[in-house]
Amino acid sequence: MPLDPLVQAFLDQLNAQPSPPMWQLTPDQAREMFVAMMNLVGPKDVPIGKTENISIPGPAGDIPARIYSPVAAGSDAQPTLVFFHGGGWVIGDLETHDGLCRMFANEGGLKVIAVDYRRAPENPFPAAIEDAFAAVSWIEANAAKLGVDPNSIAVGGDSAGGGLSASLAQMAKTEGAPHIGFQLLMFPVTHVGGDTPSLHDFAKGYFLETETLEWFYKCYAPNADDRNDPRASPLLAEDVSGLPDAYVMLAGYDPLHDEGLRYAEKLRGAGAAVTVADYPDLVHDFIYMQAVLPQAHAAVSAAAKAVAAALGKK
Repeated sequence: MPLDPLVQAFLDQLNAQPSPPMWQLTPDQAREMFVAMMNLVGPKDVPIGKTENISIPGPAGDIPARIYSPVAAGSDAQPTLVFFHGGGWVIGDLETHDGLCRMFANEGGLKVIAVDYRRAPENPFPAAIEDAFAAVSWIEANAAKLGVDPNSIAVGGDSAGGGLSASLAQMAKTEGAPHIGFQLLMFPVTHVGGDTPSLHDFAKGYFLETETLEWFYKCYAPNADDRNDPRASPLLAEDVSGLPDAYVMLAGYDPLHDEGLRYAEKLRGAGAAVTVADYPDLVHDFIYMQAVLPQAHAAVSAAAKAVAAALGKK
């Protein structure tokens, strides 16, 4: 299937800009570039019932987080999606994904808690996953005061955040807590430094490029041995039985497509109920493109409703 023409037009516009590729920038410059892109194409002025910034105790200090309560949420404890933003563990933050988190809250009727884990290269592996695990554990332990239903907690995120969510579910199973009821894995990184056909087929010219991926990997996991740790590469876990059901969002023109699909198939083979939402004519993290791509809103809505249904939200 050919690339969606609206995506192609957007990529043509990006490629016409005289800026260097992300992998040639410093981390701070890359962060600024990402903020500028999200300001251009990301969701804007999304209404929300309430937001609240909080701090979560973490292994290296407080972890910033933001709670989103949907419109007309009521006062009862709510099913909750704990969300981890994408950006290769290097870029992205609470602000870049604020509009998307608002959409997930409203479209699913869910409480969403976005977690601003430590970023690389200042804080390489395993900082991000340690913060993520600490955050979900604290949210479960403090569910009553947060208005969270402790029996209805999902984890989810996009790209690097999807990979963190997958690893979190594995760690929670191993540790016996926290209780995670569902996984939302959107365009997930499941094998840092792996090799699949899609990494070659879509290496350049399709939004996320493999040179940028490798730059992210060098920032996050400069020690090659760390890339084989399931906390970084959940696809490499020997046993994925007993993990929560999952909704896996993929895109056909994404270099990460095949490793995301392999993880979905591995979960399914181990007994989990897995829905694969594969968009064959779109690119990595197309959900960012809310201002230019109608399918972006529809994809977020479908994913949010899937999480709500899995958590028993009526």
